[in-house]
Amino acid sequence: MIQSVQKVIKIGTSVGVTIPAKELKRQNIAVSDEVEVIVRPLHNTTAADQAVINTAKKILSTYKKDFTSLAKR
Repeated sequence: MIQSVQKVIKIGTSVGVTIPAKELKRQNIAVSDEVEVIVRPLHNTTAADQAVINTAKKILSTYKKDFTSLAKR
């Protein structure tokens, strides 16, 4: 099993992550081999963070016309 933190990078019009060469060699993984990938973002939100996000969404929804008008100025 390889467990590491990798940055998402742009590859053409898609995005991807790289696997370190030393890990590929250690696990005997070659190009075209199939592997299982589990994606879990590192930026987990807390209940307090979610409350702020929900409040912001409510404000944006309530004043959408006003914000749109301001953005056009």
